[in-house]
Amino acid sequence: MFRALRHRDYRLFWVGQTISQLGGWMQTVGLAWLVLELTDSPFMLGLIFTLQYAPHLFVSLPAGALADRFPKRKLVLATNLALALVSFTLALLLHLDRVQFWHVALLTGLTGLIGSLEVPARHSYQIVLVGRHDLMNAVALNSASFNLARIAGPALAGVLIARMGVEPTFLLNALSFLPLICALLLIRSPGLPEGHHLSVLTGVKEGLSYAWKTPQVSIPLRLMLVISVCVINHTVLVPLLARDVLHGGPEAVGWLFAALGVGALAGGLLVAAEVRQRPAILSLALTALLLSALYAAVAPVRMLASAMALLFFLGFVQIRFTVGCNSILQVVTPDPLRGRVLSLYSLVFLGSTPVGSLVSGLVAQAWGVAAAYALGGLVAALAVLALSPALQTLSRVRRRRRSLRVTVRS
Repeated sequence: MFRALRHRDYRLFWVGQTISQLGGWMQTVGLAWLVLELTDSPFMLGLIFTLQYAPHLFVSLPAGALADRFPKRKLVLATNLALALVSFTLALLLHLDRVQFWHVALLTGLTGLIGSLEVPARHSYQIVLVGRHDLMNAVALNSASFNLARIAGPALAGVLIARMGVEPTFLLNALSFLPLICALLLIRSPGLPEGHHLSVLTGVKEGLSYAWKTPQVSIPLRLMLVISVCVINHTVLVPLLARDVLHGGPEAVGWLFAALGVGALAGGLLVAAEVRQRPAILSLALTALLLSALYAAVAPVRMLASAMALLFFLGFVQIRFTVGCNSILQVVTPDPLRGRVLSLYSLVFLGSTPVGSLVSGLVAQAWGVAAAYALGGLVAALAVLALSPALQTLSRVRRRRRSLRVTVRS
């Protein structure tokens, strides 16, 4: 289950990243609660998370080309230093009691811009740290650490906000970058680029062409786009579910995020224990359908315990889906193209979040939180079913190839 941690550099990276993600989830809850305190508007809450993820729409593709041209360790180090400074600035504004909504919007957008540069480099750096054989295990352990942080971070943030206000969540997030920065300074693997140094524009075109012509890449990306837009809107809807439906406060937000995280942690560890390199694309589509159904099932919930149980299973299935997508893309893609293909993953996973956040916020404000969950799950399920012809074509191609290999051996 933990075989990727045998690699020294990955072990340092994993520990530092886990601590950083703990602070990140504390700030996510603090940010949501701060926006609701400043505006009391579900739409403004959706707008803030739209601003956070909108830069991925415009920066992810060139960021992937940069990740294939420059040492990945330096890129990850520089971007995490910048993210720490942004969080500290917001904490300082809160401490001075000068914070206004436009400050939050501006700094959240800056966080998204820096993050869109960091994600492709970080994802493509993993195979450098562990090698191809342990890649899926490393992706699963990375997801497990993310969700371990999602368990502890929101729960701790909920307690801190209830007793001390939102300021500590931003300060602790700024400090949580220090272990990751130290780990990156100690890591020996620089993640040097492979292949020719193409211009950024040429590199982007080459990556897009490869993804478009390769069904094993394009189908997981389309599935991820559907799920990201329609289902993965927890940062907007979970605080509204806690406040408007369950009539709870910041502690209820923390418990709901923690339930989501426990389920994802369990799913991540189960994937890490599996020995196969990557799942079949058909099973990935079935997982997406189950995820859509679980999301819609949150709509009628009116009790905290029931909501926590559903979010547990939602987190469990979601992590199996995202790890499956990430692993398929990394294993299928040649080394010189990996940063650019993973920038497409970042684009559809994070860059589509502004659309999902804005739409879910608007639906929640107009028709309620339950309608946002029900509509998101229904649209996602229909979109996944619409991809079935492409899945059938891919299945026929794989059967022909398998039959050809058998004939050649004979």
